[in-house]
Amino acid sequence: MLTHLRMPIVAVICPLLWAVTSLAFVSKPPSRMATANVVGRCGESKFALTATKDANMSEEEREVAMEKALKAMTAFSNKYIENTGTYYCSDKSIPAVVIKGLAEHKVTLGTPLCPCRFYENKEKEAQDGYWNCPCVPMRERHECHCMLFLTEDNDFSGDEKNISFEEVKKLSGGIL
Repeated sequence: MLTHLRMPIVAVICPLLWAVTSLAFVSKPPSRMATANVVGRCGESKFALTATKDANMSEEEREVAMEKALKAMTAFSNKYIENTGTYYCSDKSIPAVVIKGLAEHKVTLGTPLCPCRFYENKEKEAQDGYWNCPCVPMRERHECHCMLFLTEDNDFSGDEKNISFEEVKKLSGGIL
């Protein structure tokens, strides 16, 4: 019945959903954002990202972007822990380094791609979204490969449900 409307609705909704989710922790105005080129239907959509989002940044701009991303990813992690009833690792340097890796990917790729995995093509993986934090295994089964969000029954789970921006900076070796 509505099959003739399917393509236009899908062509509009999917890019909008992608834009909203990718802009959640924007560190630069839209002029620095990736350009989206939609091809085909939603399930077949491909988005063209620039190789690295920080390529044209000065050292000062990159440091400002990293600080902003680090604060955003720290706040996100604390909120996600609260919402999911999970915990940080008993060794807080683990979540600190993971949060810093997420922030670095936020600056370089425009999205918090899991920093604990090897990718043949980070840009493609960031576009696919499967490993963008929180990744699909975490959202579906509470399985965090990075040990950022741990369930209570995990042997490495600590009692902590909060990590400060200052702790993340100190335990991960600073902003840059």
